[in-house]
Amino acid sequence: MESHIVSDEVLVNGVKTSLTLSTDGILRWFDRGELLRRLFVEKEVLGFSTAGHLLTIRALIKTGGDGFVCSGRESLVRKSFVFESVSDDSLRKLCEKIGGYIDSLGRPKKLFMFVNPYGGKKSATKIFTSHVKPILEDANIEYTIQETKYQLHAKEVSRSLDLTKYDGIVCVSGDGILVEVVNGLLEREDWDAALKTPLGVIPAGTGNGMIKSLLDSVGEPCTPTHAVLAAIRGHKRSLDVATIWQGETIFYSVLMLAWGLISDIDIESEKYRWMGSARLDFYALQRILRLRKYNGSIRFVPAPGFEDVGEATDSCVDSIEPLKPRKHGYQGPKVDFKSLNWRKLNGPFVSVWLHNVPWGAENTMAAPDAKFEDGYLDLIVMRQCPKLALISLMSKLNDGGHVKSPYVLYIKVKAVILEPGTRTGESTKEGIIDSDGEVLARGKGTYKSNLKSLMVYDKLQLAVDQGLATLFTPV
Repeated sequence: MESHIVSDEVLVNGVKTSLTLSTDGILRWFDRGELLRRLFVEKEVLGFSTAGHLLTIRALIKTGGDGFVCSGRESLVRKSFVFESVSDDSLRKLCEKIGGYIDSLGRPKKLFMFVNPYGGKKSATKIFTSHVKPILEDANIEYTIQETKYQLHAKEVSRSLDLTKYDGIVCVSGDGILVEVVNGLLEREDWDAALKTPLGVIPAGTGNGMIKSLLDSVGEPCTPTHAVLAAIRGHKRSLDVATIWQGETIFYSVLMLAWGLISDIDIESEKYRWMGSARLDFYALQRILRLRKYNGSIRFVPAPGFEDVGEATDSCVDSIEPLKPRKHGYQGPKVDFKSLNWRKLNGPFVSVWLHNVPWGAENTMAAPDAKFEDGYLDLIVMRQCPKLALISLMSKLNDGGHVKSPYVLYIKVKAVILEPGTRTGESTKEGIIDSDGEVLARGKGTYKSNLKSLMVYDKLQLAVDQGLATLFTPV
């Protein structure tokens, strides 16, 4: 016989019935004395409120589920269910038991919200007002809003934010604000504790690769409503963080690094921003028809199973530049680079891509085998490819099919030394290195090469620290 946390008589539409919360977290009652209704507290119930003898339970349910709503297309809908208790004591007991069960789920009670009004289609404020705010209020979650006003604003705020006041940080933006927050937290004196603060993302940018990766991992669509639910359910998972450094300059990456074709398309297509998202496809075709190749080399520490890829090399051991100690903050991954098995790939390269999570954008599954916390990056390399085959291959980015191409090398790595060179046949022109939407380096003769970038177009090093950051996750 099923055990109950609480079971008491209530009125629903004027008809007496029992409202029961079982130990497996399901609320049950009969509607109009006939139809059995169910709500799964962990998955569907947001919160509740009282007024007089009325208990209102607020939920987010799938249409077509449990007979609540009928629709040809599955989506999430906010819905309220009203119960009238028979006495003050009954109401108090129901609230105490239902509230206690919700509290036991470890859901956040206070969130700090970054809203980037300038990202993507500049729709973050509208998305927050229409999709995020109502659900937070239904779930009785307090929140503080900070609109980002300029580049690196979120990094500055995260560096000094009193994290003891909040149960998490949520970014209503693309991936860029999340990256700023991680970089800010890693520069704090209390970085170790700060990185235990779970981070969430509501898709409101151009790429939205991180939240797409999280939601797709459990088969959920990448929508603001599903993303909010992922942030407030209280589930957490670890996230690898890559440290990229060049001399004393450091950047912390959680998404990707690109050099060559992908980076050129991503950055140079900005000149066609007026075309919207179509600019990427349009410019990709241009770049393929006038394909560039880049001289250079990649040295890497392969994950188990990939030890024979490339050529053995020990020449990089003497050229590894250790991370210089910082006054405060995270000091970088503790890796004895000289004791590792280094391999090497020489160019020319069409494209070099490193990925931390499967999706680089909502329509780009760059690394289908990438894991959030395996301690490795997925390396996708293309050294040559006929143009017609490349056009076909680019069309497979939406499902990860490109990694099966004989022209693509796809492996996992722990550390990388990238030495970028000039374009083949054009020694006066170099390339662009892009990480998480940030231009790390612009070489000679590149788009907007007059702008100052974080690093110079020269050797840079990268190493992964397993499970360093914390994310809110759907399950």
